[in-house]
Amino acid sequence: MTHTQALTKTLVFPLDVQSGNESLLHDARLECRRVFNEVLRLNYDGWDWDEIEDVVEQNANLVQNTAQRIIGKAFDALDNYYDNDDWGRPWYKHETFPLRMNYGEGYNLFLEDETVRFRISAKPYNHVKGELRGTQDQFDLLAQAIEDDDWHVGTAEALVRNEREELHVTVTNETAEVGAKTAAETVIGVDINEDCVALAALTESGIEDSIVIDYPEIKEERHRYFTMQKRMQEAGQTAFNDVFRDKEQRFVHDQLHTVSRRVVEWIQRFDSPVIVFEDLENMRDDIEYGTRMNRRLHSLPFAKLREFISYKAAWQGIPSDDVDPEYTSQQCPICGHTEWANRHKKRFKCCECEHQDHADRGAGVSVAQKWLRKQDNRDVPALNTLPQVRKWELRRQASGPVDGPTVTSDTVRGDQTNGIRGVSD
Repeated sequence: MTHTQALTKTLVFPLDVQSGNESLLHDARLECRRVFNEVLRLNYDGWDWDEIEDVVEQNANLVQNTAQRIIGKAFDALDNYYDNDDWGRPWYKHETFPLRMNYGEGYNLFLEDETVRFRISAKPYNHVKGELRGTQDQFDLLAQAIEDDDWHVGTAEALVRNEREELHVTVTNETAEVGAKTAAETVIGVDINEDCVALAALTESGIEDSIVIDYPEIKEERHRYFTMQKRMQEAGQTAFNDVFRDKEQRFVHDQLHTVSRRVVEWIQRFDSPVIVFEDLENMRDDIEYGTRMNRRLHSLPFAKLREFISYKAAWQGIPSDDVDPEYTSQQCPICGHTEWANRHKKRFKCCECEHQDHADRGAGVSVAQKWLRKQDNRDVPALNTLPQVRKWELRRQASGPVDGPTVTSDTVRGDQTNGIRGVSD
């Protein structure tokens, strides 16, 4: 059983500029940056948002719908800032800003025999033309989006990455087929943390497998950037501060994409899976642990990683759901005993049955168990033992990611004395 939903994918194409001055794209991105910063400046000066939109759009040296897109991007950033109780204040941009455009207005694409040609309106009445470069799979998907009535081409961004002009095009399949949650055979419990994501695959017969994917560099880099930004702010070097903020966001964004790909690749091994997350939507409202811990927890990319995993999984026909997160990290997956003293950092030891485990993996199992309990006519398996804790560690490409397990010992009751097997801090 499946259902249909709209799914959006971003396709990346290098640009081969053949007509028009390539510097027009650079100038347009500078103008986009000015428009974005002007919206922030007027907002901080106390202007009404309707007035800001009218004034900035009128003075922008961009195609009208492109100016509207940039203004909307700035308002989105401000909305997020105010919605999250003044966390993540938008800063003025000091690097060029992507040129955001509507299909058919700010840019257009034309299918030819063996290629796709583009036309970008960098400035009013100033066009840049040429051909897209890319893989055959991307061209096939783009052609389908242009020609198929169930698909459509959306917004695009012209930007420079690795000193190369690129066009990032969004395409949407309005009738993509995604499996029904209730028909799932394998429940994938997911526990997202500051430095890792734990996955546990559970069926009504028992636990199939589990894994912990570590991404320590996200936490390390975010702390490093925070320290640099704080020192620069104290020295009054706001321009450098903003540059480092952008670099941090790009680093975290790229790392989360890599993690989410690994997660979905692992999940695809199982029959008819459903991915179950903890519902952390109101997490910020319940956090008050002091300035330092609040900063760390409020800025964690929980929602972003969940969004990336759900999005990539849906393209593979895999549905997602969530459960109440209450006590999932404190509940023993073996006997069900729940107590805050069961968990100490990354180590879990049940005060009742003395079962020991990697705390995050145990939380992933508890999430899957809780989802099964919510379903009608579904059995929650009794677990006497858990499989070995396997870990992948995501590192920079220079040192090479670890693609195999780094901990492979069994974690079972009765084998948990000194030097606990299968558990890693």
